Amino acid sequence: MGDQKTAVITWKGESLQFSGELGSGYQFDVSGQANLENGGSPMEFLLAGVAGCTAVDVVSILRKMRQPLTGLTVEIRGARAAAHPKVYTAVEIVYILAGDLDPTAVEKAIALSEETYCSASAMFKQAGTTVTTSYRLT
Repeated sequence: MGDQKTAVITWKGESLQFSGELGSGYQFDVSGQANLENGGSPMEFLLAGVAGCTAVDVVSILRKMRQPLTGLTVEIRGARAAAHPKVYTAVEIVYILAGDLDPTAVEKAIALSEETYCSASAMFKQAGTTVTTSYRLT
């Protein structure tokens, strides 16, 4: 097997509450009843993983293009199927970028992330999820 990542999820013995630890040592809470106290749901973490993956790509690419990026926020929304296993059927990713950026460079960075580098969004696409992207400059 190639590059391996790890995560461990441990049931807390309370309802549907779990603690998680990534191979990097980062710890977090996961819950079947997601809220501020219990932690996020596994499906929310899946969206966050995609948003984080593409955010890393876009910042890295724009830096290599010597674009004066001063801020980036990635918003992601997912629509799930009504029937189990309730997979994501459509995902919308919105990039909000700050700086005196060339729109052509921004579009290229997003396209490179979407088409080449972001393995998390590629997994969505391979599963048949429709992924749409847009951006705005602030």
